Amino acid sequence: MAIVSIVLGVVVSGLAIPFAGVLGFAARSTAEATDDLPLELETESLPQKTTILASDGSVLATVFDQNRVNVSLDKISRTMVEAVVSIEDYRFYEHGALDIKGTVRALVTNLGSGGVVQGGSSITQQLVKQTLFTAARTKKERAEVVDDTYARKLKELRYAIALEKKYSKDWILERYLNTVYFGDGAYGIQAAAKHYFDVNARNLNLNQSAILAGLVQNPSAFDPTNNPARALERRDVVLDRMAELNVVTQEKADAVKARRLRLDPQPRESGCISGRAPFFCNYALEYLMRDPALGRNKDERERLIKSGGLTIRTTVDLDDQVAADEAVRGNVLATDQAIGALAVVEPGTGQVKAIAQSRPMGARKNLGETYLNYVVPSQYGDSNGFQAGSTFKAFVLGAAIERGVSLDQTFPAPNGPVTMQEEDYENCDGEPYGYGEFPIGNSVTSSGVENLYTGTRNSINTFYLNLEKETGICEPFQLAKSMGVRLSCPTQGQCPGVSPERVPFFTLGVADVSPLEMAEAYATFAARGQHCESRPVTSIEDANGNVLKEYPARCTQVMSESTADAVNDILRGVIEGGFASAQTLEVPAAGKTGTTGGANGSPAVWFVGYTPTLATAAMVAGANEFGTPIGLDGQLINGSFVTASGSGLAAPMWGDAMKVIDDDLEFVDFESPDVPGAGSTFVSSSSGFDDDDDFDEDFDDEDSGDGNDGRR
Repeated sequence: MAIVSIVLGVVVSGLAIPFAGVLGFAARSTAEATDDLPLELETESLPQKTTILASDGSVLATVFDQNRVNVSLDKISRTMVEAVVSIEDYRFYEHGALDIKGTVRALVTNLGSGGVVQGGSSITQQLVKQTLFTAARTKKERAEVVDDTYARKLKELRYAIALEKKYSKDWILERYLNTVYFGDGAYGIQAAAKHYFDVNARNLNLNQSAILAGLVQNPSAFDPTNNPARALERRDVVLDRMAELNVVTQEKADAVKARRLRLDPQPRESGCISGRAPFFCNYALEYLMRDPALGRNKDERERLIKSGGLTIRTTVDLDDQVAADEAVRGNVLATDQAIGALAVVEPGTGQVKAIAQSRPMGARKNLGETYLNYVVPSQYGDSNGFQAGSTFKAFVLGAAIERGVSLDQTFPAPNGPVTMQEEDYENCDGEPYGYGEFPIGNSVTSSGVENLYTGTRNSINTFYLNLEKETGICEPFQLAKSMGVRLSCPTQGQCPGVSPERVPFFTLGVADVSPLEMAEAYATFAARGQHCESRPVTSIEDANGNVLKEYPARCTQVMSESTADAVNDILRGVIEGGFASAQTLEVPAAGKTGTTGGANGSPAVWFVGYTPTLATAAMVAGANEFGTPIGLDGQLINGSFVTASGSGLAAPMWGDAMKVIDDDLEFVDFESPDVPGAGSTFVSSSSGFDDDDDFDEDFDDEDSGDGNDGRR
């Protein structure tokens, strides 16, 4: 008794409570007499996992710092509640913040052993410790929470008294069951039930409840997936304790003890890498990480996303995603020295329906894996993009029509190589671009004169450089930017000064871009001149299902409807009889090929095609295992050595995806253009070679300075 009196004196003096009040202190009602003593514990929202949904409402992925899903007490099996109370604090509903009997027993045992060998904490005290640990932000703070000192115990007790004063026993028990760690990455009873047995907490049976209740004392030592023998032994201890307290009969406890653990462990899947569309998922998270409405800085936004129990509703269409994945992987192997990439965007909304690439997500470079997202702009995926080649001619085409150039107007299209004068190109300040010259040539034989239909269908470089003299280089540049292409600009606004991409050979696609940017831009044509910013998310809901933020379409009319209609009418000729005629769909479609040049062969080839309801950009780019651009020509891609071209490499990949996707597309035709020269029947004498077939390069693309070898 002397030892007990000393120990209780220490506890009581630490709380500044008269010794005579110790016995009464055990009763919860006496807490009313100590209003000025306990500190109040902040019980913030528990970290919960965030769920990312596809457009059809199915789960795309989950992300979390702590795998937890909060559930109310009435949604937890009564057997589970009885099991944890029996083994952790059987007099929980009888005592206050401090269980005198349990504390005395533990203190006497610990004093006798010269160390801390037995715990005497009530469930409320355990909740305090768990809450403090969850709130700790640094390693030092977490170490202080688990420090085995009586000073720490006294501090916990002060907080426990505050909880008992403020909340009901049921609230405390519910919070405890949602807070406690059950091992193997499972926080809270719902996550543990799903992880170990694939059942909900409300359906836990006696065997399962006893296993989970036994884990609380030491989640690592009794982990049933790693230490089944010790978990079985601990389960039986819980069952015997329940029988001893008459919670269950000894006969029933013995019957369960005769069984095995009967686990049904589920994989711990956290993050995009384990989801059905990992690169889309990663893009959606990066998109949200840049939203200042979700936090003052990156750390705050990441904490909300990973711990806020959010529901993120995305735009991805899983049918489109599957079609894109299969098309990319069917054309470019993961271990090829090339990247195959597709982006699918809905015109008029900007919703991103799919993004796919040939290299899967991961760190095993020998298997072609990567964490670089080559499909999206650099701020979302860390890839700088690739030159888009002749797909940029569409921006000059749009600018020319917007300026009033008739579709049947002809421009010189000499065969080349010819020399172009920089002073013929007007810049944004109205002055000539410069006073130099550069050579350029074509990959098809031209009659020397073409109109907008034929010059585009045959993708003639000299024609487009002459057309660009009509528009200047500023208007196509600004149009491309307004359509979603992220071009270099020294300042905001109208981009005055010098831009490395606003040059006479802008029309040949010298800017580095991503497939998503190009799909977004061409979706503007499909939407009759209305540009909508790409977005992978439609809304975010908090843990209670309340809408936290919506992400509506953000659209702007950037060209007249008649201009877009005219561009569509011209670009459909690329599919209807042009270089991409092999990719004809069951619905009307238009598009443009693109091939870039380089000293070691084409680094990238493109096809950007669209219907009135869907725009898809396809790219195949040469890249080694580190992502460094290399030439495509002569590379072994999907088992064959290739001579790269937009129509021969990128367009078939586009077609493989779109010929599946178009089964679900509504039949909608493009609007007939109402501009001068529409429907021109002018036919040039261009040979119409199928892209690069039978074509020998007749000029030095390196000397031209445009980074483009003239091929489509």
